Amino acid sequence: MAGAAAEAEKSPFEKELLAGKVALITGGGSGICFEVARQFGLHGASVVLMGRRPDVLQTAAESLRKESIRVEHVEGDVRSADDATRAVEFVIESFGKIDILVNGAAGNFLSPAEGLSSNAFKTVIEIDTIGTFNMCKAAFPGLRRGGKGRDGADGEGGVIINISATLHYGATWYQSHASAAKAAVDSLTRSLSLEWGPDYGIRTAGIAPGPIANTVGMQKLGVLVSEEDGLKNIPLRRMGKTWDIAMAALFLASRAGSWISGETLVVDGGHWLSKPQAFPRDAVTQASRRVEKISREVGASDKGGNP
Repeated sequence: MAGAAAEAEKSPFEKELLAGKVALITGGGSGICFEVARQFGLHGASVVLMGRRPDVLQTAAESLRKESIRVEHVEGDVRSADDATRAVEFVIESFGKIDILVNGAAGNFLSPAEGLSSNAFKTVIEIDTIGTFNMCKAAFPGLRRGGKGRDGADGEGGVIINISATLHYGATWYQSHASAAKAAVDSLTRSLSLEWGPDYGIRTAGIAPGPIANTVGMQKLGVLVSEEDGLKNIPLRRMGKTWDIAMAALFLASRAGSWISGETLVVDGGHWLSKPQAFPRDAVTQASRRVEKISREVGASDKGGNP
């Protein structure tokens, strides 16, 4: 897999960070969620990839096995509640339990709102929002505190990580459909944290990635902007890597994130906060000095008895 070759960064986390954990990752056959699956596996977890394309899943699983990762894959569509239930059952049959659910399946494309059909809008909502709900509900019995795995043993409450976006924090051109879907996902993250935390011990958190290089998402959404122009809107002046998102997911899934619930972590190099630089830095400094000088002069004049 290209993702495995590209992500050569050394993890700052201990190798056994997720030892003994079992994770189900939707959209795990490619892109961001493939790297999340890879890093989970490299840090001790057993992983199950879920997606709609069996050939992609098979290739991804074979790549992970070459790195000695315990991995299985299951074909399914998150829009189907039955497929969601079947996928969770497969995880428990394969590894005895489920500890972590990563909802990464998503759909997006560029379209002016006036040219967007109701069916296209609905499709994105169904994949991103309804799909996330379907998977969370299907995984609930296994993730809840005391949830039963294949061996009948009690377990701690599990973790849900929803992959979101920053599109809806203000507004984003030509993505009204995805913005609405991800806003709903963020709301669901907060609601499930509130409802499933107290009695069931389930932590629910999110990650909102910025522009991630070498992904299908960037191929679809970055066609109108060159990489050079795109970097101007990222304060840290680099594109994100799938590795960056995987590290955030590791943190949230581990004990290090054990008091984080209901929050969506933005991992975007400051992209969503970016605005055009209104004035050159030197001009601002010079203007500030002039203002300070005028203030001192006015103050000195007032002390001299002027009204």
